[in-house]
Amino acid sequence: MKNIRNFCIIAHIDHGKSTLADRLLGFTGTVSERDSQAQVLDDMDIERERGITIKSHAIQMDYPFEGEKYVLNLIDTPGHVDFSYEVSRSIAACEGALLIIDATQGIQAQTISNLYLALEHDLTIIPIMNKMDMDSAMPLEVEDQIVELLGCDPSEIIPASGKTGMGIEEILAAIIKRIPAPTGDINAPLQALIFDSVFNSFRGIIAYFRIFNGQIRKGDLVKFVNTGKEYNADEIGILRLAQQPATTLYAGDVGYIISGIKTSREVKVGDTITHVKNPCLKAIEGFSNVKPMVYAGIYPLNAEDYEELRASLEKLQLNDASLVFEPESSVALGFGFRCGFLGLLHMEIIQERLDREFDMGVISTVPNVSFKCYTTKGGLIEVHNPTGLPDVTQIDRIEEPFVLAQVISKSEYTGALMTLCIDKRGILKNQVYLTSDRVELTFELPLAEIIFDFYDKLKSISKGYASFDYHIIGYRDADLVKLDILLNGDSVDALSTLIHRSHAYDFGKRMCSKLKELIPRQQFEIAIQAALGAKIIARETIKAVRKDVTAKCYGGDITRKRKLLEKQKEGKKRMRQVGNIDVPQTAFLAVLKLD
Repeated sequence: MKNIRNFCIIAHIDHGKSTLADRLLGFTGTVSERDSQAQVLDDMDIERERGITIKSHAIQMDYPFEGEKYVLNLIDTPGHVDFSYEVSRSIAACEGALLIIDATQGIQAQTISNLYLALEHDLTIIPIMNKMDMDSAMPLEVEDQIVELLGCDPSEIIPASGKTGMGIEEILAAIIKRIPAPTGDINAPLQALIFDSVFNSFRGIIAYFRIFNGQIRKGDLVKFVNTGKEYNADEIGILRLAQQPATTLYAGDVGYIISGIKTSREVKVGDTITHVKNPCLKAIEGFSNVKPMVYAGIYPLNAEDYEELRASLEKLQLNDASLVFEPESSVALGFGFRCGFLGLLHMEIIQERLDREFDMGVISTVPNVSFKCYTTKGGLIEVHNPTGLPDVTQIDRIEEPFVLAQVISKSEYTGALMTLCIDKRGILKNQVYLTSDRVELTFELPLAEIIFDFYDKLKSISKGYASFDYHIIGYRDADLVKLDILLNGDSVDALSTLIHRSHAYDFGKRMCSKLKELIPRQQFEIAIQAALGAKIIARETIKAVRKDVTAKCYGGDITRKRKLLEKQKEGKKRMRQVGNIDVPQTAFLAVLKLD
């Protein structure tokens, strides 16, 4: 065990984690030149296309150092704020972390929040300054920032470059010298933490674990503590580029187990594996359930695909434990699921994965956050969906979630960023100059205001320099109203939103004019209205496509034309009563992109 090192790589998005991981794998000979490609650990097409890591990936490397052979277990983690839950799971399985900082950009918001996650678990931090080969690198400035943040000695910072391979040997030496070996008792009862799982259509569910105490052999009868289910370990092994079977794994090892589990509910990430005959006394602690930030309805394009969508979501949930869903129905869209996501990017990725991996076409409703609604009778209702809101007469008050947001940017953009945050109902709490031209702004903001277009605007205002990180600080009273969209007097529940009263008129007006462009003309007139309760605040009308019934009357008395027009009018009236208005899918999506 003294020759094992378990570590993860943490950084802000785009600071070069995956490239550096590629270099480590190439240098230790884990990945041969024939198999090597950029982002070798990112195995989803979507990760390669977007150049981001979505899933944490574990891999084992062998490295001889000073005459001894060491086993290094590396976990590459995502950098985007929406996938910070993945990072927290990886950190729970490690003793050390490589903190990578881009020498051209310096410390950014997600760097700090991932660092705090690692420090909470008492991990040894190895600071690395990446992209040192670039002309725009600022080694002295960034070194000062790191020293100030970590309080470390400048000599502890390793200059490196994932592109050229500079500093790779120094990093491997630091991993072996600075990160402690895992502690644990090989002879104690088995205690292993599941930190990830994947679904394989031939083998069932494969769970990835890290052993803290004891040992596991192929064929052992094991038990999952939280679910209480028992299985035979049909196959265990270590995680190389491909899975490599083994006969025994000991404390400190990271590996996988295949035991023929078919249903996804039986494997929970964060569960503990132990032996049936000699179980451990308690499960491993310190693993929290995820709390979704953004909710949206996901519905199949064809109503008969409902069960298939459920199966697809369950398989996705195995691979992405931060996805939460429950069944719901809508008048406009039929049966579907209310899903909870960690953010808008997370929601977009889930929709894309449903389409690519399971060939499921889906419609999603307007995303919203969860609100707390207190009734006049003293009850509390948690509202994830505007249609779940009780009648106005029964509502005492509504509370919405607030976040503490940290924005780090160049100081020249301070004014524009403050304006953006104050427009989003933010309260400026603090302003700190990290260096002469870098400023950290701290705001309290309603979560509902930042889930739509906040991140995009932040990036465009600051020309891509500003970085952003947030965490929930609790619920506060809010003057929220339910905005309904009516088509010919009927409410379309999938387009309802809960919105702050001050933004309701503007949003309702924009929504009506957008829908007027998108809904095709019918044989009858369609009135599109935005309403707050019984009060109509905006209206647009789609004119009817009408046939020229008077074409055959040339000359003659006006009453002949009148008679034909009155007859047509009656027909239109009847048609309007029975006519069905189909809202195209583009209309649901356009609401998300209203600017």
